[in-house]
Amino acid sequence: MTRAVGTVVRGLRGPIINQGDDIEQIVVDTVINAAKVEGYEVRDHDIISITESIVARAQGNYADLDDIATDIKEKFPNGTVGVIFPILSRNRFSNILSGVARGAKKIILMLSYPSDEVGNHLVALEDLDQKGINPWTDVLTEADFRKHFGNIEHPFTGVDYVQYYKSLVEAEGAVCEVIFSNTAKTILNYTKDVLTCDIHSRFRTKRILKDNGGETIYGLDDILSQSVNGSGFNEQYGLLGSNKATEESVKLFPNNCQPIVESIQEKLKAATGKTIEVMVYGDGAFKDPVGKIWELADPVVSPGFTRGLEGVPNEIKLKYLADNNFAHLKGDELKAAISEHIQNKQEDLVGKMEAQGTTPRKLTDLIGSLSDLTSGSGDKGTPMVYIQGYFDNYTN
Repeated sequence: MTRAVGTVVRGLRGPIINQGDDIEQIVVDTVINAAKVEGYEVRDHDIISITESIVARAQGNYADLDDIATDIKEKFPNGTVGVIFPILSRNRFSNILSGVARGAKKIILMLSYPSDEVGNHLVALEDLDQKGINPWTDVLTEADFRKHFGNIEHPFTGVDYVQYYKSLVEAEGAVCEVIFSNTAKTILNYTKDVLTCDIHSRFRTKRILKDNGGETIYGLDDILSQSVNGSGFNEQYGLLGSNKATEESVKLFPNNCQPIVESIQEKLKAATGKTIEVMVYGDGAFKDPVGKIWELADPVVSPGFTRGLEGVPNEIKLKYLADNNFAHLKGDELKAAISEHIQNKQEDLVGKMEAQGTTPRKLTDLIGSLSDLTSGSGDKGTPMVYIQGYFDNYTN
């Protein structure tokens, strides 16, 4: 009998993960126990996605602010650092900024405006229009910004990020000068030593700085890319993807996830006889239409996934077939015709009209968004998400 339900998503409750826990066995046990308790069958091509947070916790991938400061002192021995394009986030950046300031004598903090990279707004575009300010050409000092816009609190957090970030730097005993610009090379008028804090545009920013006379250029992905005094680290992403852990520490993005997902898949195969796809996920790649925030402060959605999750969907738009190819059919005849068309669809539908309107995004980005929305970021207590039927289509 054809199933009456397509994709099913379940947030799985597992134990609180601590450093040193066997994350692989915990995931396997949680998957098997949830299926038993809830009375559903584990099937081939199911997906178990695991939030990056519990992987990093199990790894003990943490670092202190002093570790950040030590790395900054080594990389920026002159003491003055241009810190450019940070996102506006207490969770994501406040501890990083404190650690950087602890390792420096002076910070030139250059903020992008009207919003940061992921869409957190300092000011509204309409306010820039009213003041006749062009964010792509105009450089503002802190005094300029205050004269035009006054003290502006973020609508979600109630924080004046300009004052908040400046206070974090000064609390570490460093001098802080704040400027506003969307042009990377602006910072070179103040210092040739720059730490670029953007996430997805970081490679371009580094290139621009180096091409225009920057001397010591690093990104957040270069800070704690190796262990400092025994600290955690991330070889590929450094401090990118980190979160505030305590007032004096950060939890880094999990390191070396590929062996973990592959081992979990093997253990699930041994326990169930089924091939289950496994991925670690962080932020989902979606944008909030109200807050305008692009929910991707992590460097990637998934730092590790099994081979069955490679690539992009290859799907046909059912309504296109119904309105065009088979507009003359109804009922069972229409269902049969569409089912046959799907079963015989081409392996690559890129550019085909029948695929228009489908989502040409990576499977891991789509599944990561689904998982992130399911697990949430608060107290749901479901750091693992079990997905069934994701690869089904109308014929299953």
